[in-house]
Amino acid sequence: MISLSVLLLFSLLLSSTWMNSIFFLFLGLMLSLLGMHSPFSWSMDMSFNYSSMSCFMIFLSFFICFISLICSWEMKESPFFMLSILSLSLVLILAFSSSSAFFFYIFFEVSLIPTLVLIIGWGYQPERLQAGSYMMMYTVSASLPLLLVLLFHSFNVGSTDFFLMNLSGLSFSGLALLAVLGAFLVKLPMYGAHLWLPKAHVEAPLGGSMILAGILLKLGGFGIFQMKYGLNLYSDSFSLIVVSFSLWGGFLASIMCLRQVDVKSFVAYSSVGHMSIVVAGFVLDSSWGIFSALVTMVAHGFSSSAMFCLAYFSYKKSFTRNIPYIKGMLQAFPMISMWWFLFCCINMACPPTLNLLGELSVVPILWGSSISFALVMGLLIFISAAYNMYLYSSMNHGSFLSHILPGEMMKSSMMCSLMCHFIPLLIIFKCDLFTSI
Repeated sequence: MISLSVLLLFSLLLSSTWMNSIFFLFLGLMLSLLGMHSPFSWSMDMSFNYSSMSCFMIFLSFFICFISLICSWEMKESPFFMLSILSLSLVLILAFSSSSAFFFYIFFEVSLIPTLVLIIGWGYQPERLQAGSYMMMYTVSASLPLLLVLLFHSFNVGSTDFFLMNLSGLSFSGLALLAVLGAFLVKLPMYGAHLWLPKAHVEAPLGGSMILAGILLKLGGFGIFQMKYGLNLYSDSFSLIVVSFSLWGGFLASIMCLRQVDVKSFVAYSSVGHMSIVVAGFVLDSSWGIFSALVTMVAHGFSSSAMFCLAYFSYKKSFTRNIPYIKGMLQAFPMISMWWFLFCCINMACPPTLNLLGELSVVPILWGSSISFALVMGLLIFISAAYNMYLYSSMNHGSFLSHILPGEMMKSSMMCSLMCHFIPLLIIFKCDLFTSI
């Protein structure tokens, strides 16, 4: 399966036309979807592994890259832009399918290069250089302790394979656990190490923002899952400290959403709040916690990517991303206002969507660990509903300004991309797909 995906991406890179590229990527998407029912893990070779968790992440990578190519119709004359997205998708697939801790670390870091190229090459403002340097500084510096731990552990075990490292019986806790988790908590990111994310989102082009929110943030959660399995990380007082910082930071990030002016920065801070649920689910280490984290990652991958699409489509109509200057979209463009309503409801976890399933599944685990965790989670959910209602009412209600009227109408590619984001969020009716992890 992984070999087929890699071959398809190489064929995609050699495609001469825009439609051929989309066809090959869509074909790879369908092939990755066929493997999602596999309840077990099987080894492809010495370096690659195929499990249910990695299959979901590969499927998400194909889907978001496919939609990002649809939305980037303005970049279709730039082969380097397409090459950057496709190389990024290839690196992500290799990272999600790697069974070697060392190769996983390499692909984890290499994914920063195409992302940096997208931000610097096709960013909107001169501040894109600062945004790229922030991203590299935060993520690379936080991952150096992880490299030292992996080298030390693999030297003692005699192998870098996750399965053999797990069988060794060696385990990590305390400060070593924080050193391992630090690289992934910055990648998610956890509040306190999140400053690179809003800058990167604001400066990145549409395709870069979609992949960054939809896939790259999930690489941090997937890394926590892999390291807890491979390095035998077990929960202790340090784990509770990580969960408490994550939940409280998610609550603070949700409050900061109410003070944002830029729409893309607004969605970026909401991502910080949602990723705190992923951290709590993985670190508390229970079957329901892992289930909640996986569902939340998939749901957030589609909903946040869709909201960045809507932010760009609204920008094309109003020629600004400042919320105070975007008024009356309901009167001028009722179709895009309807999509804003749907995805704001999805982002606040209204039924029947995957976001609701992910948030409800983690509540019993938090309640069992500490009642204070459950209370903070309740506040986070309440503020999430508040800032989503604020975003929708601020942009779509009121009297529209004159500069909105010259905006272009909805294109078929816009409608197609929003529909592709919306349909997968309804697979809550087929939630047994997530029970095979």
